[in-house]
Amino acid sequence: MSDPKPSLDALRIERKDGPAAGARGPVALAIVVCLLLACALVWLMARPKAIALRTVLARAASVKGEEHAVLNGSGYVTARRQATVSSKITGKVTELLIEEGLRVQEGQVLARLDDTNVKASLRLAEAQLDSAKAALEETRVRLREATQELNRQAGLLTNHIAAQADFDHAEASALAYKAKLDQQQADVTVAERTVASWQQQMEDMTIRAPFAGIVTTKDAQPGEMISPVSAGGGFTRTGIGTVVDMNSLEIEVDVNESYINRVQPGQPVQAILDAYPDWKIPCKVIAIIPTADRQKSTVKVRVGFDKLDPRILPEMSIKVEFLESNHSGPTASSEVLVPKSAVRQEQGRDIVIVVQNDTAERRAVTIGNAGEDDVMITAGLAAGERVAVDWPPSLADGARVRTSGDK
Repeated sequence: MSDPKPSLDALRIERKDGPAAGARGPVALAIVVCLLLACALVWLMARPKAIALRTVLARAASVKGEEHAVLNGSGYVTARRQATVSSKITGKVTELLIEEGLRVQEGQVLARLDDTNVKASLRLAEAQLDSAKAALEETRVRLREATQELNRQAGLLTNHIAAQADFDHAEASALAYKAKLDQQQADVTVAERTVASWQQQMEDMTIRAPFAGIVTTKDAQPGEMISPVSAGGGFTRTGIGTVVDMNSLEIEVDVNESYINRVQPGQPVQAILDAYPDWKIPCKVIAIIPTADRQKSTVKVRVGFDKLDPRILPEMSIKVEFLESNHSGPTASSEVLVPKSAVRQEQGRDIVIVVQNDTAERRAVTIGNAGEDDVMITAGLAAGERVAVDWPPSLADGARVRTSGDK
């Protein structure tokens, strides 16, 4: 008997027992989530920490109306108050207490002269005064005695006991002592004034500063002769040094008389010292001297500094621009102001750190005028942008930062 033929119903796949397919999905998802969390943790730990910075806002520089120069000139810095200090009398310098650059106060001792002869004359005058006072006291006693004798003789004469001649003698003696007393009182006055004169000469042996200032020159040495007038050729000095009042510095400019109509008292002036060509100094016209120089055809103009600075020294050459303002109101300017501590120089460029979205951006800028605390930036930075101050030089471009103590 033959085997039955296979049929399609007999064809099937036998599956072995194993884990269900739906159970492997949550396990894989959990593994992926764990890997992502581990990567995020590693990234957070490896991420550089934000650097704390103090920042400020760049301020727009507002300037007064446009000013242009109507006249240029040149001159010199001069001191309105300066003196070559000398003595009242001729004498030899024994002590000199000044050096160039020394700041002195009014009345401060600068030098002393040899006072040997003056001191001896003063002692003689004081002795003569004592002698005159002693003689005056003796005459007072004699006058008192003569007055008593005159009164006694007057009584005796009234009683017809003394003769008229005795009374006349007593009267003459009293009058003589009175006249002598008046003369000796005048002698005492003369002696007192003589002592005062020698005391003044003694005081003149000490040379003092006439006003507060700075010593600019030292012209004598101990042992040299000094005199208020030129005498003895080149062997006698006319002064021990020069004292300048630095608070009286101003500018003297000779303006051609053809252009003096462009200058007015109080007019703004911009001055530039030859020693500091990038420093523009604000000034104003103090006065126009009301006379002209016939030989040079110029008029002298005095210009005062709005604010004095230790860099300004007497006799410095200086250029000035007499300005004229076209507008009186303030106008906007593309220039901005930032603190000096916000700018650093690296490889010949001026760099600032601009903070945006907690990220540091190193930016090159162009520097204009600099003041005491702020510096003006003419290009590379806009008003309202936040810049870092006192930032470390190692701060990299794109570094994460956090601002603290912002102003």
